[in-house]
This record gives sequence, structure tokens and C-alpha cells, in this order.
Amino acid sequence: MGKKEAGKTWNVGIDVSAKELVVATISAEQAMSVTSWSNCGAGHEKLIQYLRALRGQVRVCLEASGNYSLDIALALSRAGAWLHVSVVNPRCARRFAESLGKRSKTDPVDAQVLAEYAARMPLEPWSAPSANALKLRALTRTIAALVRMCTQHKNRQHALEVSEALPAMLVSELARQQGYTEKRIARLRRQAVCLVEKDAQLAPRYRHLLTIPGVGEATALAVLAEVAVLPDTLDERQWVAYSGLDPRHHVSGSSVEQKPRISKAGNRQLRAALYMSALVAVQHDPALRGFYQRLVGRGKPKLVAIVAVMRKLLHAAWGMFRHDQDYDGGRLCPQL
Repeated sequence: MGKKEAGKTWNVGIDVSAKELVVATISAEQAMSVTSWSNCGAGHEKLIQYLRALRGQVRVCLEASGNYSLDIALALSRAGAWLHVSVVNPRCARRFAESLGKRSKTDPVDAQVLAEYAARMPLEPWSAPSANALKLRALTRTIAALVRMCTQHKNRQHALEVSEALPAMLVSELARQQGYTEKRIARLRRQAVCLVEKDAQLAPRYRHLLTIPGVGEATALAVLAEVAVLPDTLDERQWVAYSGLDPRHHVSGSSVEQKPRISKAGNRQLRAALYMSALVAVQHDPALRGFYQRLVGRGKPKLVAIVAVMRKLLHAAWGMFRHDQDYDGGRLCPQL
């Protein structure tokens, strides 16, 4: 490989769907080409061979689209140092497309937008999480889906019980479904705890989370599962941005000034877990309860105060993991 050829940089965007990978490539001469492969193991190998044949540094950008993008991101991260992989927030990619004037949304257009994103924007390198972290996240998200199903069963059961026009047998049928779902939740939760306790990194972090007053097994598992996949290089502010709890300000000139809101451009599962943690923590932890009451006393709406507690809990988790220490409410919320 010649020096000139080795110095080339290729920018690649990959639009990921359940069955297909649409790949847009921008050459060093700014020429665009689009091709596609199937989203399976064989397709991943063909894509890596195609990227290797480009001969040079390759910058790949794809959206975080759940399980569909996970396998290809893992395959690309193992390809070698010549390949730089970045997994971007879909909302950021959509806003970038709008800035380019892209009104259509098709797979080839999305791939081209991601290639342009790779060419023009600074890319954060994606680090592959550990296998146990990925398994834990899959378990806790399945548990969360089953818990929502249980809530739906309870609501339907209540509606059936108060209705005289519907058959009574449906109440017992829903009760059986409810019992079966609860057993599945308990079984998966035991598996998640067993997985955590056998992992040298996850186990101490799980025990640290349990030292937060009011945080039990279910909440600790849910929070741990979502942050365990993050690289260790992120600081606490980046954790907050990842969760979508970072404030978004809207001020323009002297006439437009809206109330700040959280961006929600992040992990909704982590926000849900932190919300439940915050509701319980303000009841059981004197430090966080005092912090919450001081905010409400200054005129903050209760929901805004709860969101502030959620951010505090995320900062606490980051600090406990980084310094391998149990929870200390006095350090988290010092009295002013």
C-alpha cells in the first residue's frame, strides 16, 4: 500500500434495518456511492471485506437502532484499528438531515446523510460493551416489558370486575395470566442477579447501588444495566446527556425565553429507572428529601424537583462506580 493510498480517508454511513444494510460511501474525492448487504452474519463479513478494500482510514457512522444495529456495530468494532466506528443518536442524525435540507426519508437517503455526518462532524468512537453487560441490559428490558404487561392485566381485570355485562370467567383468566407473568418476572430477575454476582465489575457496582436508601433489587438492576454498557471514559455530565436529563434552553433576543426543559434526547429506559428511584429516595433518604424540599420551597414545580433528584442519583452512581464507594448522602447533597 502506497503512502498516498494509505493516507486516504473514507466516510461511510450505514442505514440499518431488520433485513438490510444500506451503505453510502464518500470517497476522498467526495464521490458518493450507495450499495447494500443483508443484515446477517454473512452480510456483515461482506461489508467488512468491502470496507477493507477501500485501503485507508475508514470512518463509519450508524444510528443506534436497538438490536438491529448492535450486531453490526460489534462486528465492525472487531475489524481493526483502520476502522473507526461511531454510533450516533437518531435524533441528532435527523436534525443534521434537516440542516442539509433533506425532506425525504428513505434508506438510501438516510445512509447518505450518515456518510455526510461522518465527513463533517466530530465522531465519538464507539466502545463495545462487555458480553455480560449486554446480557444484563437485555434481561432488565424484558423484565420492564413484562412489568408493563402486568399493569395492563391489572387495569383490565379491574374494568372487568366492575362490569356486569361481561363474563366473569374473563376475570379468572386474567388472574391466571397475571400469575404466570409475575413468575416469569421473578425468574428473569433471579437470572439477572446471578449474572451480576458472577461478574467482577458488575457485582461491586450493584452492591453500591443497593446502599442508596429506598433503592431495591429491581431498581438497582435497571439502573446498572443501562449504565453498564457505557464506556469508562465518560464523565458524569456525559452520563446526564446520555440519559436525556440535560437541560435544554430556548432563549432568543429579548422577547423569547421559554422555560428550560430536559432534552429527552437519550436513554428513556434509564430515565424511567431513575424516575422510580427518585420517587422512593425522596421518601427514605434524608439528604435527597431535604434537597427536594428546598427546591419545592423555592417555587420549583414538584416534577422539576424530581428531575433534579434524578440527576443527583445519576451523579451519585457515577461517583460510586468511579471511586468504588458506597452511597453518601451528605456528600451528594451538602447542607448550604
